[in-house]
Amino acid sequence: MADTLLLVDDDASVLRAIGDYFERLGYEVHREPTGDAGVETFLRVRPDVVILDLNLPDASGLDVLERLRRENGAVILLTGQSDIETAVRAMQLGAENFLTKPVDMVHLAAATARVVEKVRLSRQNALLRSRDHEDEGLGSLGVSPAMREMARQVELLAASERSTVLLQGESGTGKGWVARVIHHLSPRAQGPFVEVNCGGLSATFLDSEMFGHEKGAYTDAKERKLGLFELADHGTILLDEIGELAPELQPKLLKVLETKRFRRLGGTRELTVDVRLVAATNRDLVTEVEAGRFREDLYYRLNVMPLTMPPVRERSREDRLALLTRLLMDLKPQLPGCPAECASDAIDRLVAAPWPGNVREMRNVLERAMILARGRSAIGVEHLPADLRQRGGGGKGDGAADKRHQPQSLADVERQQIERTLRHHDGNRTRAALELGISRATLINKIKLYSLNL
Repeated sequence: MADTLLLVDDDASVLRAIGDYFERLGYEVHREPTGDAGVETFLRVRPDVVILDLNLPDASGLDVLERLRRENGAVILLTGQSDIETAVRAMQLGAENFLTKPVDMVHLAAATARVVEKVRLSRQNALLRSRDHEDEGLGSLGVSPAMREMARQVELLAASERSTVLLQGESGTGKGWVARVIHHLSPRAQGPFVEVNCGGLSATFLDSEMFGHEKGAYTDAKERKLGLFELADHGTILLDEIGELAPELQPKLLKVLETKRFRRLGGTRELTVDVRLVAATNRDLVTEVEAGRFREDLYYRLNVMPLTMPPVRERSREDRLALLTRLLMDLKPQLPGCPAECASDAIDRLVAAPWPGNVREMRNVLERAMILARGRSAIGVEHLPADLRQRGGGGKGDGAADKRHQPQSLADVERQQIERTLRHHDGNRTRAALELGISRATLINKIKLYSLNL
C-alpha cells in the first residue's frame, strides 16, 4: 500500500507542484487549501504524514498543528519566512520538521521519508505490543482442547467490557493473572487495573480502601482519601477473595454494580464511576449463600460470566509445559544471569509434579531453581526441591537413563514439537497453528526463529 500524504496550503501552485512531485515518488496525495478542510481530511484519511503551511486563510498553522497533534498526526511545517521563534514553538508543539519556502524538493522528500519511517515503526511497535498481549492471554494458557476453549472464553470475556466476570478456582490457579489478561485484551486496556483483596480486613478499613473516605469519617481520617473504585475509573478493578467480603459491604457493592454510583465513607455526595468489575474466589459461593454468609442477589449479579480455573494437577502434560515456559519467561527479566531453560530430566520432574499449591507454587519453585542455577546454561534436577529430586529417581533404570540423558532446553523441545506438527500436516501452517494452539503469525515467527526449513 502506498504511503499517504496530506498537503495543506492555500497556494494552488504549491499544492500542484509538491503534490505532483510526491505522486511521482509513489505517494497517495491529498490536497486541501484551508486548515479546517485539512483537519477534516486528516480525520477521514489518517495519512502517514501532513505537510502544513504556516500561513493559512482561516487559521494559524500553529493552531492547526496543535489540532493535528492531538490526533497523533505527524506534521512537517512549511513557512515563507525564516522565523526562529516560530520554528522553536512549532517543534515544542510536536512538529517533526520545520522548512522554509521555497523548499528544496529533494530535501523535503528526504524529510518526509524519515517521518513516514518513524510512523511505520511506531505502528509496528504498537502491533507487536498488541500481539504480545494476545499471546499472553490466549497462547500460554495451554494447547489442549479444554485450555483452548478456556482461551476462547477469555477472549469473549475481554470483548464484553461492561459485563462482570467471576473467576473461580483453587488458590494459586492463576485467577489474578487471567483478570489482568482480560483487562489487557479489552477496550479498557489503556485504563488502570486496580486490585484489592477482600480477605482479612475490617469492614471499615475495606470500605475506606474500596470507596474512599471524607476527612473526619473516623478517628484516623485526617484528610480525604480517594477509593480504589475512583482510581479504577475507565479501567478494571479486581476484587480478590470476594467470598470473604464483609456482610456490611455487600449491599454497597451490589449498588455499585447496578448503578455505578456510591458515596465515600462519611460522605453525602454520590459519585459515578465507569469500572469493569472482575471478582475472584476460591470458595463455593453457592454454599456461602446457603449458609447465609453471602447475599444471594449479589451472587447472581456477580455470576454473569463465570469462569473456573482448573488446578494444575488436572491439566494435561502439554498445558503444564506451556505454563512452565511462560513462568520461566516471566521470571527471566527479573533474574539476570540465571538460566531460563531446563534440562529434559528437570522438565520431566516439573511437569509430573502434583503442584498442590498450583501456579503460585510452581512459580516459587522455578524462581528458587533459577537462582540456584545462576551461571549455568540450564536448570538441572539438582536445582529442584528435594521432593521433586526424589520423585521418579532411585531405581536402577534411572541410573541407565541418566547415562543416556541429553540436556535439552525448553526452546529445543518447542522447536522439535513445531517441526513434528508441521511435518504431520505436510507443512500446512494454518492447520499446524490450530493444533499447537497459537496464531498463524506466531507460528511463522517461530519458524523463522528456529530456522525451520520444511
